[in-house]
Amino acid sequence: MRLIATILFSAGLLSLALHAKPQELPGDRMMQEYLAQETKKITAAFMADIRSKEDWERIRPRLKEEYFYMLGLWPLPEKTPLNATVTGTLERPTFKVEKLHFQSRPGLYVTGNLYLPKKIEGRLPAILYLCGHSGRGRNGNKTAFQHHGIWFANNGYVCLIIDTLMLGEIGEPMGAIHHGTYRYNRWWWHSRGYTSGGVECWNGIRAIDYLVTRPEVDPERIGVTGISGGGIGSFWVAAGDERVKADVPVSGLSDLETQVIDKVINGHCDCMFFHNTYLWDLTGIAALIAPRPFLFANSDWDTIFPMPGNQRIRDRMEYLYGLYGKAGGDGNFNICVAPGGHSDSYELRLMAYRFMNRHLKGDNDDPVEPKPELFKPDELRVFPEDSDLPADQLNTKIDELFVPKAEVTVPSAEDFARFKEEMLEKLREYCFRAWPESYPSETGDVRGKLYTEPPIYVQGAALSGAKSTGMPCLVVLNPGERPDNYPLEHLELLGDNYIIFLMPRGVGLTAWTTKNPPNYVERSLALLGRTVDSGRVWDVRVAAFALKKLMAANEDANPSIKVLGKGQAGIIAAYAALFEPAISEVILVEPTETHMQGPHFLNVLRVLDIPDALGLLAPKKLTIVGARAEAFKKTAALFEAAGGKDKMRLK
Repeated sequence: MRLIATILFSAGLLSLALHAKPQELPGDRMMQEYLAQETKKITAAFMADIRSKEDWERIRPRLKEEYFYMLGLWPLPEKTPLNATVTGTLERPTFKVEKLHFQSRPGLYVTGNLYLPKKIEGRLPAILYLCGHSGRGRNGNKTAFQHHGIWFANNGYVCLIIDTLMLGEIGEPMGAIHHGTYRYNRWWWHSRGYTSGGVECWNGIRAIDYLVTRPEVDPERIGVTGISGGGIGSFWVAAGDERVKADVPVSGLSDLETQVIDKVINGHCDCMFFHNTYLWDLTGIAALIAPRPFLFANSDWDTIFPMPGNQRIRDRMEYLYGLYGKAGGDGNFNICVAPGGHSDSYELRLMAYRFMNRHLKGDNDDPVEPKPELFKPDELRVFPEDSDLPADQLNTKIDELFVPKAEVTVPSAEDFARFKEEMLEKLREYCFRAWPESYPSETGDVRGKLYTEPPIYVQGAALSGAKSTGMPCLVVLNPGERPDNYPLEHLELLGDNYIIFLMPRGVGLTAWTTKNPPNYVERSLALLGRTVDSGRVWDVRVAAFALKKLMAANEDANPSIKVLGKGQAGIIAAYAALFEPAISEVILVEPTETHMQGPHFLNVLRVLDIPDALGLLAPKKLTIVGARAEAFKKTAALFEAAGGKDKMRLK
């Protein structure tokens, strides 16, 4: 077998692409066109069939489940004991502050300050204030927003301000982060279905659980507000918890067009987003608040929440609230725009105070905000000394624990067929929902430029000297691998057959610029319900289909296809074989053992892991080379249950 591949596009162009300056990579243009195209499809479908209040109410329960799932919260976690503890109290003439912590889940600590009026008669309305990204080190970011708590307490409210996961008292530099995919290449967050936004949502819901235990609080008059990261937190909590009776998110949400097409996503960390499994426009988060009182507040020169996106969200929300007869004027949906940039401005605060007064107290007077005497930041610490920090805290590794991993049980021989179909259906729903419904009608040439999801194209290259009869074989390449230096020992596993190298999206000529942070392409794809690797599985599927058509013209050729790949590329090829009937045999060289190592598909570890997925290949042929037998015992057990024990080999 010859080692040199005949590349059906210029080898010089390939070399140029691999060494070009980032702004010159052809994949940048391809991906930007693709991301814009898919964004517009999702946006156009949002609320397209909603013509009445009844239409909305009919689908709302399903959307609520989808919403929680995309945050990693469905099924909803158990509400375990909060174990709330007050560690100290600060006194002022008109109010007091309790320094407290609770556990939203065992070991997941939430630190906060509870502001209360000194004089309390009856039950008071309560505000949950959620913090933006204002780093205050060990004092927690709650200290940066204490003026809100002081105002609410001085005006007849109970106000709880809680720290965020990343910028709280138990956070960086210890390791609790929001920036898993933004900065730290924790792409397994996608596979786990984990987003730090899910933690912030859950912490906020449990904070309300705490508030309603307080004898000072009226549980029927609870509001939520916050700016920036606290703005999206206000959306998360109000959309997820019906106990919120009034919501004022400030500069916390933009739509898909803003985030993806205008690349505003580059200015935001992971706590601002869910994984868009169900292909929503982000306005859907706000829609779940309807028809409760909701003030959508922004600044007119906020570059990370720009006005065009704000206006589109407002138009959609006015339409939805209009179906209830509660938009504008004295209705439940109002908008406000303050002058300036991204800041906690005086004007925005006054509008939030006025809205809460109106809807939680029935007070329409204009509020005033005297300049408060602030506490020294370290006075507000819940854990005064580093030695006070809880030894059992899980905050710094909650990303590994927050979303449960699936535990797959090997079925009986009688149940295997049903088990396999159920697992494939789960993969389609939770991991590959964004795939097109069918292959492109015109794909191009699998031996050259092949369109798999226009404008996405991939490159193929036939092995020089390979005969055009026998079994057609696809060798799937990883980024950095090239046809002209692919290891001979791997190719020999394919025998004397017709071999085509496949460079899926992002490999070879279609590579795009990567910059860490902000990891634009990869993070945008998750916001469109997909990953780079789920797209690569689709590429292999289309290539296999196109190769089968090509070989069908040759009566001497074997119509079934063999695929081979090393490491992550092999697992990508195996997943393609699960869904493409033309692929009858899979050869994996040194495959990854778990999706924690990659490849990464949205939510896949909530369905199964690599050994389980490979077992679903039965009764197709599977050969695994250079792997630990122990790691694939589950695969062997599944092949045996399928009656295909002889179809799997470990070499």
